[in-house]
Amino acid sequence: MCRASYEGFNPTFASEKLFERDKITISRETLRQWFIAKGIAYDKREARPHRKWRERKAYCGEMVQMDGSHHDWFEGRGPVCVLMGYIDDATSRVYARFYEYEGTFPAMDSFKRYALKYGLPQNVYLDCHPTYKGRKTLAIEDELLNRQALSQFGRALEELEVHLIHAQSAPAKGRIERLFKTLQDRLVKEMRLRGLKSIAEGNEFLGHYLSVFNKCFNVVALKTEDLHRPLPPGIDLVRVFSIRTPRVLRNDFTVVHEGKLYQIEDNVRTKEVIIEEPIGGGSLRITYKNRVLRFRQIIQRPLKKQELRKSRYRKPAAMDNTWRMFRLAGSHKTQISEKVLAVVL
Repeated sequence: MCRASYEGFNPTFASEKLFERDKITISRETLRQWFIAKGIAYDKREARPHRKWRERKAYCGEMVQMDGSHHDWFEGRGPVCVLMGYIDDATSRVYARFYEYEGTFPAMDSFKRYALKYGLPQNVYLDCHPTYKGRKTLAIEDELLNRQALSQFGRALEELEVHLIHAQSAPAKGRIERLFKTLQDRLVKEMRLRGLKSIAEGNEFLGHYLSVFNKCFNVVALKTEDLHRPLPPGIDLVRVFSIRTPRVLRNDFTVVHEGKLYQIEDNVRTKEVIIEEPIGGGSLRITYKNRVLRFRQIIQRPLKKQELRKSRYRKPAAMDNTWRMFRLAGSHKTQISEKVLAVVL
C-alpha cells in the first residue's frame, strides 16, 4: 500500500495518512523499520547546520514572516507556480496562496487577503526581493531627510502603518524557509492524492488544508494579546493596493500613459499627476494630492501642422516618359521613338 499510494512519504507522514485514510494504526517507528527491511526509499530530513537560536516574538501579530516559494507544486500535472506564504512568528499560524509568479500583484493581493482575514500585523519580515525593497535612486532631498526607496508594495504597507523589516540572508528568516520545506513535502503529496492540477484548485484546497495544518502545528504565544490591528474604518483598499505612477501634466492638460492620451478636465496647478491602476482590475484613476481628477481618453489625436501639410500634399501623376527610354547606340544624340515620330508627322 505504501509503495502504491504513499510513494516517497516518510514514516511519520505515511503513518498519519494510513490512520486518516485507511483506518490502519501503525507507529512511525514500526513503519520506519519495515521501510528499511523492504528497501522502501523515502525523503529523509537533512541535517541542519548549527545556528544561534532566536527567541520567538511574544505576541501574535507582532511580526509576520512573508516570502514566495518557487516550486513544481503540482508535480507536472499543472503549471510551475509560486506559493506566497505568511507565518506568524509567535504562534506559527500559516496563511498561503498560489500565484503564477512572485511580484507586485501577488504580494499586494495576498497581503490584502491576509489583512482581511486576520488584521494588520505590526511588522512584516521579508527578504530583499525587488518587489519588497525599492531599487530606484533617491533624490538629494530624500537622502537628506533619510528616506528609503520604497517599492509599490512597500509604499502600500507604509500607508497602512505596517513596518517592513528586510532580512539580509535566507537563514535569517529560517521559520518560513522551514515552513516551505514542510509544505513542499506534505502539501505536494496531499494534492497528489487528490489529483489537483491547477492554481484555482490548489487555492480552493488550501482553505481547508491550512485550517487542519494550523490546528496540528500552531504553538501558544507567550502573551495572549493579539497585536493585529483592524483595518482603519473607511479605508479604500483599492486605492492603497494600486500601482501608482507619476506622469507629467502637459500645458494642454493632457497626460500620456502606456501609449494612451488622457485629457484632464479639472483645472489643477501642477506639473505632475499620479496614475493609479488597481491590481485586481478596475477603472484607472488620475489623482493630485489624493484628489481624484476628472478625465477622458482622447481616442484620435489631432494632426499637427506638419502632418496636416503632408496629408494635403499629393504628388502629381507621372507623365508618359516613354521617349526617355530610347538612346542612339554610340552617340549622345537623342533618338525619337517611332511612336513619337508617328504622332509628330
